[in-house]
Amino acid sequence: MRKPKHWAVAAAAVALVGLMAAGASARSTGPARAKASIQACALLPDTKSSTRYTLFDAPYLKAAFRKAGVSASVLNALADPQKQRSQAEQCLAQGAKVILLDQLTPASGIAITNLAVSRGAKVIDYDRLVVGSKASYYVSFDNVRVGKLQGAGLLAAIRAKGTKNAVVSELNGDIKDNNAKLFKQGYDSILNPLYKSGTIKKAKGGDQWTDWDPIKGRRIFDQILARNGNKVNASIAANDGLAGAVIASLKAHGLKPIPLTGQDATPTGVQFILAGWQSGTVYKSVRREANAAAAAAIALVKGKKVPGVNGKVSGTPSILLTPVWVTKKNYTLLFKDGFLKRSQVCVGQYKKYCK
Repeated sequence: MRKPKHWAVAAAAVALVGLMAAGASARSTGPARAKASIQACALLPDTKSSTRYTLFDAPYLKAAFRKAGVSASVLNALADPQKQRSQAEQCLAQGAKVILLDQLTPASGIAITNLAVSRGAKVIDYDRLVVGSKASYYVSFDNVRVGKLQGAGLLAAIRAKGTKNAVVSELNGDIKDNNAKLFKQGYDSILNPLYKSGTIKKAKGGDQWTDWDPIKGRRIFDQILARNGNKVNASIAANDGLAGAVIASLKAHGLKPIPLTGQDATPTGVQFILAGWQSGTVYKSVRREANAAAAAAIALVKGKKVPGVNGKVSGTPSILLTPVWVTKKNYTLLFKDGFLKRSQVCVGQYKKYCK
C-alpha cells in the first residue's frame, strides 16, 4: 500500500513541475509580445455615418503605414464609444506612441486623448476635431468651406430650376460632431441672409439634427413634408446618406426631384446626381486626407517635423485640405483621381447616364 502512495506523491510532484514550467513558458511570451508591438494606431468611428471609413480611409491608411515601414493597427469602433475606448487601451498596451483619432463623441474623444497622453502617446485628431483636447495636431478639410459649397450648390440648383421663394429644409449631421456644426456654419452663412430677405423660406420644422443616421433622417424628412403639405422645394442634406433618405422619402410620396446637396462623393450619391435626384456632393479626397494624417503620424513616430501644417483650429495646429463641389459636369474627376471606379457608378440603371 505504501508503494502506490509514494508513486502518487512522485506523480503529483512531476505534475507540479510541469505546471511551473508551463507558467514560466507563458510568462516568457511577454517579451515576444513586446517585440511585436505597434508604433501607431488609427481609430475610425463607424460604418454607418458614411461608407468612406471602410471603402477609403482604412485601406489608404494601412497602405501609407506599410509603405513607410511603420507598424500600425487600423480599427473601427462600429459606432460604439466604449469600444473605441477599449481599442485605444489595446493600442497603447501594444506600444502605440501615436494615435489617429476620429472620435464618436466629444466626451469619449477627450477621454481617449487624456488616456493616450497620460501613457506618453501623442494624438492626431483625424477628420473630426475634439475641441479643447490635448491633441497635438488636427488633419481634416476646411469644413466651413464644405458647408459653403453645399449652400452655394443648393442655391445654384434652385436658380437653375427657376423656383421662386423656395421652401428649404436642412438635415444637419450629428449635433455632437464638431464637423457637423462647422458644415452648418458654412451653409447657414450662405442661406441665412436669403431667409432674412425672404428670397427663400425655411420649411416648418425644417432644421433638424439627424445623428448622421439615414433612417432617422428619412423619418424626420417625412415629418417635414407632412408639416409643409409636401411643399418642400429644396433641401440641404449634410452628407450623401442623408440625401438618400430625402430621395427615398420623395419617391415614397410620389414627388419629383428637388435641389438637394450631399457630401462624401459616395458611389450611390454620384448615381443619384447622374439620375437627377441629387444636385451635387462635396468631394473630399480621402486619399489626400489619409495620406496627410499618416504622414503626420509617421513623422511623430520617427521624431521628424510634421509636414503640411497650414493653420490652427481652436488652438490646435492643423493640416486643412480643400474640398470640391461635384455635379454632373465634373463627376469624372472622381474617376481620374482614383477615388471611385467607373464600375462602382456606371452600372445597372445608371450606366446610361455615364459619359
